[in-house]
Amino acid sequence: MIRLIVGLGNPGPEYEDTRHNAGFWWVEQAARRLGGSLVHDRAYHGLVARVNRPAGPVWLLEPMTYMNLSGKAVAPLARFFKIAPAEILVVHDELDLPPGQMKLKQGGGNGGHNGLKDIQAQLGSGDFWRLRLGIGHPGVKSEVAAYVLRKPPAAEREAIEKNIDDSLPTLDALLAGEMAQAQLKIHARPPRPKPPRDPVKAAAPAATPATPAEPAPSSEP
Repeated sequence: MIRLIVGLGNPGPEYEDTRHNAGFWWVEQAARRLGGSLVHDRAYHGLVARVNRPAGPVWLLEPMTYMNLSGKAVAPLARFFKIAPAEILVVHDELDLPPGQMKLKQGGGNGGHNGLKDIQAQLGSGDFWRLRLGIGHPGVKSEVAAYVLRKPPAAEREAIEKNIDDSLPTLDALLAGEMAQAQLKIHARPPRPKPPRDPVKAAAPAATPATPAEPAPSSEP
């Protein structure tokens, strides 16, 4: 089961709408859905919400440490409440997925994501779950740092927000540890649109069926 949900991002109004803050957007929506309120907690260097559920309390966290020090917020909370890495879900922006796609996985590397890298270092484990929200890639590695700190165009922002809306109904399954069920919904892709009709073919008149040949006259009387 999941006992701690962490959304990654950077604090401050200048970063609020940037691609790197997709994790914040998700956790804020999740807190509203669960009826929790994110409030600053100095002990955990971030905004924290506690939601009491039948199976036990669940914490939601937005580190206010800046991305590179995300583990400074995650590790103290996890240790104090004895939350194992496998009971943590980290929601973050993902360069390797286009806007409109998302994936749920457990463990693995950090893919160069500084927030994940620091959480792994502070926890001493990479065995936590990750919900990867696609933001796309600029195409050139040297442009990544500037790209993630820019606001996405309206169409991309809408695709990311739709991902968030589509994944929130899996909250109950995630919190219950029913990860396979959650993955079915999260990994589902929208149906591909049908190709447009060819206007030339559509305007062409239907072929006239051939008239059967008349039988040749008989030579018999």
